[in-house]
Amino acid sequence: MTPTPPPSPARIPLLPSGIRWTSALLLIALGAGTVRAARRLRAVPVLPMVASAETGVPRAAGWRLLTARGVEPDAATFLAACAHADREGLRVLDLLPGDLPAERLLGLLRLVDPAGYRQDRLGEGRGAGFALLVTEEVLARAGVDPTGPDTTPAELMAVTRRLKEYAADATGLAIAPALSCGPSEDGRGTARAAELRAQGLPPGPLAAAQLAGLALLAGVAARQGRWGAAAAGLYWIQPYLAFGKPGAPLRPGDLARATAARPVRSLGAALRTAAATARTPRPGADPAANGRATADGRATTTEVEQAAVRAEVVRAEAIQAYRADLAAGTDRFLEPRRPDCPWCGSGQLTVRVRVPDLLQGKPGRFTLEQCGACGHVFQNPRLSPEGLEFYYRDFYDGRGGEGAATVFGRLGAAYRGRAEMLRPHTDPVSWLDVGTGHGHFCNAARAVWPDTRFDGLDMGDGVREAELRGWVETGYQGQFPEFAVKLAGQYEVVSMYHYLEHTRDPLAELDTAAAFLAPGGYLTIELPDPESRMARLLGPAWLPWFQPQHQHLIPSLNLREALADRGFTVLAEERGPAHQGNDFFGAVALTATRLAPDPDRPWGPPATTGRRVLTGAVRLASLPCFAAAAVLDGLRTAAARRTDGGNAYRMLARKDER
Repeated sequence: MTPTPPPSPARIPLLPSGIRWTSALLLIALGAGTVRAARRLRAVPVLPMVASAETGVPRAAGWRLLTARGVEPDAATFLAACAHADREGLRVLDLLPGDLPAERLLGLLRLVDPAGYRQDRLGEGRGAGFALLVTEEVLARAGVDPTGPDTTPAELMAVTRRLKEYAADATGLAIAPALSCGPSEDGRGTARAAELRAQGLPPGPLAAAQLAGLALLAGVAARQGRWGAAAAGLYWIQPYLAFGKPGAPLRPGDLARATAARPVRSLGAALRTAAATARTPRPGADPAANGRATADGRATTTEVEQAAVRAEVVRAEAIQAYRADLAAGTDRFLEPRRPDCPWCGSGQLTVRVRVPDLLQGKPGRFTLEQCGACGHVFQNPRLSPEGLEFYYRDFYDGRGGEGAATVFGRLGAAYRGRAEMLRPHTDPVSWLDVGTGHGHFCNAARAVWPDTRFDGLDMGDGVREAELRGWVETGYQGQFPEFAVKLAGQYEVVSMYHYLEHTRDPLAELDTAAAFLAPGGYLTIELPDPESRMARLLGPAWLPWFQPQHQHLIPSLNLREALADRGFTVLAEERGPAHQGNDFFGAVALTATRLAPDPDRPWGPPATTGRRVLTGAVRLASLPCFAAAAVLDGLRTAAARRTDGGNAYRMLARKDER
């Protein structure tokens, strides 16, 4: 009997209706993207079409118009933009030229939802990079010098991104029909790579993703019949479908050309961007960030060399400083091991976890021990103040500052949840956020409590920047106990969000809070939960261990008792809403870092070709793991919300009247 042949590979990936699942997913994604782009474009206001005034742009009081090279707005456009900004209460307004290229417009609308852009206080500043209206007051606070006649779009995009931080709820977009982009630079990979970096996006991975997407479309078009051809065709005509309808507020000048040649143009742009990224020695040597560009969008050889030299000098200084710190070894950063629990004094200690620095890959190994009597988990031996300085360096600022800011900027929902916790209990007038960092929580909480005065306190320089941005009204730099007497009784609410676990003595911090708040004042705290089931499941790869920065992990019962001992009554406790959905994603990230640390880290051994190849291979292999982790974290978050159990908890307490 002749055996039955296996099914054809082309017929395996079928939906019940006969549609190939890959093609179906692509059609859904492309269709949704097309509808989203058209909807978002309709949400962008249009400046009125006014006849041009005399040549030259008048200087309106308090406003400056920053433009990229070759962009020459007329007086009428400038005045219309000023009038629109004044009417809407804006202090930063990005103008979209009437002939903005189709692909640029699609890219911008992928990043920005104009309907919620202004209200998103933590959102990244985005713009087209051609003309930017801004008040002189914001320019001064941000420390931005007015751009010159040779400004590139990449440089103006970087300015827009910075200025949004200083006008968090007063930044907008508008279409200027009479404004022209000037000479096109879309075909140059160097310019496109610089623009992506200016927006905080990695050009190399994005170029690789674009090439992979084009390859996938070509594959389904060739192998999946009419459904594959439909997916490829939808991609081909997407610009026309999104922007070609009559009455669209902006119709790109190159719409017909961009639609007809889209696959070829996209392939060329991706290849040129990838090549330009490979030619750039290091991100610090990017011409858009470190030097001026020539008229064709490419930096001169001298400027690239100068930027590369500056980057190498900074890197050499960092390497020298770290080598000096490490010359005597890392043991000196640790204090003697203590034999008893710092919370209850018991000697019943067992090792909970031993782990190296998986956050940055710096040398050293750290032990967390757990008290058998009260459950308190603490670093033992703990870092000395000098050790804390060493391991914190280049994490929240310096080399790691931009990455940390990006992470904090994506926690808007968590920040609002923290602020909402007080709604049933008080309408706060004054609020001090201890351990505020750059003030991200205070900035987001203003959307919940617009009439509350938010001040911040932190040891780092970020608190000064938060004050300049207007995210806090007053920034205090130093340690909380230093301000206990000076500021006692001045605030109705004190918050400590993911702060106590970083302190050397959390009980002393609670003592300070008790002395600081007047009777009837509120103390709100959020902490990682060492009793989380995920801590045992993931072991050393559980992100909230956060070694070596976290000194103490406090069970909720211990915190309740400590607050009661200090004259507080706990009013509310939240677990599910405090959960941070990063258990599995964080485990993958920490494991990847452990297997292949960044070869360019200045505290590590000299980078070699072998190390770079290993790091690239590990990162590539981890991509499916990250995708799976994101799905698992979504399911885990949903379960945490339903069962009121996650990896963190929040507690709200009121100082008793006495």
